[in-house]
Amino acid sequence: MSHISKTPKPPYYAVVFTSTRTEVDQGYGQMAEKMVQLASQQKGFLGVESARDSNLGITVSYWDSLDAIQSWKENAAHQIAQDKGKKEWYRNFGVRISKVERDYFF
Repeated sequence: MSHISKTPKPPYYAVVFTSTRTEVDQGYGQMAEKMVQLASQQKGFLGVESARDSNLGITVSYWDSLDAIQSWKENAAHQIAQDKGKKEWYRNFGVRISKVERDYFF
């Protein structure tokens, strides 16, 4: 995920997931890759960007509708990853959902 997503003309939605990791890894990287692959197959998915340093991570996923975001949140495999994240991988996290009204790129 080392590229800028090519999103359509606004409006669309951005889900910003900000997290602080625990010291436990136990499959985190593999699960993260699996979730990106699975999300990219979901109806309404537009793209994803992610960055992480040794402590803080920020992942932004883009969606065409609030319904698509809700469907992803309810996806069974995603719920398993969410539960494991709460129990093992994250000290804390936040989720923000925003409507993108305007964008521009260089």
